[in-house]
Amino acid sequence: MSLAGHEPPPFFRRGPAPLVKLFVLVSLSLTMLVVDHRFRTLSFVRQVVGVAIAPLQLAIAEPLVWLDRSYANFGALTDAQQQNVALRAQLKEVQSRQLRLQSLETENDRLRTLMQLKTRLATQGKVAEILYAARDVFDRRVVIDKGAAQGIDEGQPVVDERGLIGQVTRVLPLFSEVRLITDKDQAVPVQVERSGLHAVLFGAGASELEIRFLAANTDVQPGDVVSTSGLDGVFLPGLPVARVKRVERESADGFARIVCDPIAGVENHGQVLVLDKRAPAPTLSSDSATSSSDKKSDDKKSAGGR
Repeated sequence: MSLAGHEPPPFFRRGPAPLVKLFVLVSLSLTMLVVDHRFRTLSFVRQVVGVAIAPLQLAIAEPLVWLDRSYANFGALTDAQQQNVALRAQLKEVQSRQLRLQSLETENDRLRTLMQLKTRLATQGKVAEILYAARDVFDRRVVIDKGAAQGIDEGQPVVDERGLIGQVTRVLPLFSEVRLITDKDQAVPVQVERSGLHAVLFGAGASELEIRFLAANTDVQPGDVVSTSGLDGVFLPGLPVARVKRVERESADGFARIVCDPIAGVENHGQVLVLDKRAPAPTLSSDSATSSSDKKSDDKKSAGGR
């Protein structure tokens, strides 16, 4: 029940219809576009609004710019790391090639020197390569890659570009064993080049050699070069063998102790030259010996007749 002259308020206030509002707003927008396009009346308003919202635009755009820069920096860092890894791999390969090249150059120089040595010695020989050292730590022996199939025989001397290193003691079909001059069972007839003194050089192990059974007053001095004498009929004369390191003359048995260092690279693995055996010295036959004795007796008779 309502009082006279008073109506209840509506439950919902209703304004213009939505289509009407849309029509009005679209019309207003088109009018402003046409007016601005024809008369440029809203340029100042746009400028003011642009200046007002510029900080907001910068604030909104800054995180995006920072993300782009960070992505670019991370991408550049990743590329730099990948390039660094690739360059390191290339550097290792170049260093490896350089080491192989240096090794090949050294090997070529040694082979060239060995061939020149063979020509200088006026003898035949075969170039071989040392494969490994013998497993017995008490022996000084090495194994080379030439054997009976290549014409290697026991007793052949083995040299490198500087001098004598040993002698073939065992021959297999494809390999041979070389006893080094530093082995305690190896002995080499030698001659001191300065004084011409003949002696026997023995291996002392531990990369040393020793001349034994010489008197304490023997004319041997530190620095003297010792070479093969050739008296054994196996080694060519004149092959450098060792250099006198020290001479100990005070000894209870009256002999000097002469310690030498090998001249050749005895303990170094590389290329060596296996020299052919020396030709045996000519021996006199029975007929020639008889004729020579008859000749001597005839000479004596003729001398007595005179």
